[in-house]
Amino acid sequence: MNCRHFILFALAAILLPIETVAEINPTVPRDTSFTIWSTALKIRKKHPEATVLPATLPEGVLAQENVVYSHLPSTPFGPRDLHVDIYRPQSSDVLPAVIMIHGGGWNSGDKTLQRPMAMQLAARGYVAIPLEYRLIPEALYPAGLHDVKTAIRWARAHAADYGIDPEKIAVWGCSAGAQLATLAGVTNGSQRHEGQGDWSETSSDVQAIVNLDGIATFVSPENIADSNDYYAKRGHLHVNATWLGGLYADSTDNWNEASAVNWVTDRSAPICFINSQLPRYCDGCADLAELYRARGIHSERYLLDSDIHPFWFFHPWVDQALDHATAFLDSTLK
Repeated sequence: MNCRHFILFALAAILLPIETVAEINPTVPRDTSFTIWSTALKIRKKHPEATVLPATLPEGVLAQENVVYSHLPSTPFGPRDLHVDIYRPQSSDVLPAVIMIHGGGWNSGDKTLQRPMAMQLAARGYVAIPLEYRLIPEALYPAGLHDVKTAIRWARAHAADYGIDPEKIAVWGCSAGAQLATLAGVTNGSQRHEGQGDWSETSSDVQAIVNLDGIATFVSPENIADSNDYYAKRGHLHVNATWLGGLYADSTDNWNEASAVNWVTDRSAPICFINSQLPRYCDGCADLAELYRARGIHSERYLLDSDIHPFWFFHPWVDQALDHATAFLDSTLK
C-alpha cells in the first residue's frame, strides 16, 4: 500500500460510521431471524458459560465498512449495490486477505455476523473482509456463489488500494457460508461457477479455504432422502432444496453443481475444516479430504469439544477456532 492509499484508508476508517443504513436497499426482502443475540438466548439455556465474542475493534485495527464491491443495475427489486466491510492492521504492510461469508441457511443473517471474528483476524495480521451476498428472499442459487466470486475478483482488482497481496487471498465461511466458501475455493478456474459479475478480467482463484461447520455436498443419499422426507411430511421444501430450486429430482443440475465434492481439480485450494460434534454439518467433508489426498492437496480438520453448531459466536470455542484457522492461514499464506 503506498502512502497516499494508506492515509486515505485511515481517514475513511476514522470518519465512517459503524453502520450506514441508508446504503441498504429497503426494497430487498430480508429474513432477520438469525442473529447473534437470538442464538445466544437459545445456547445459554444449555451452556450458561458461553459468552459472546463482541464486535469490539482491537487497538491498532482499522475499519472501513459498507464499501460497494458490486453494482447490480437490474434486479427484481431495482438497482442494487453489494457491500463489504474491511478490517486491517494499522500499518503499511501488504497482507493476505480473507473473504468472510456469514451463515444463516442461505436465507437469513448478514455480514455483521462475521464482524467479531474479522476484527480479531485483522489483529492477527490479515485484511479481513466480511461480505454481503444475496439470500433466498432475494435470489436463489447460484446468485450467492456468483457474489462470492465477484467479491474475490474485487479484492484482487483493488489489492493496491487496501494493502492486499493479490496472490494470497483466502475464503472463510460459517455453516451455509462455509458451504459457499468451500465451493468457491474448490472450483478455482471453473467457468461454469464464475457467473457474470463485475471485474470479469480478474481471477477469482483463492489460495486457501477455512470451513467452519459447513457441508461439502448436497448429493449424499442421506441429504437427498432427508429433503424428500421433509417435503412429504410438511408440504413445503426444506431450506437447502428451496435455495437450490427444488428437490433433487427436480433440480438435479443445481444440486450437483453446488456440491464441492464434484469439482475437485489440481487447482482447488487447500482447506481447513473446523467442526462441532454435530456430524450433519460436515456432510461430504471426509469425501472431499480423500479427494484432496489423492491429488496431493493439503487439508486439515479440527474437531472442537462443542455440541452447538454456531460455536464461532461464543467463547471458549471461537478462541479455539481462531487459533486453528490462523495457524492454517499462516502456514498456507505466509
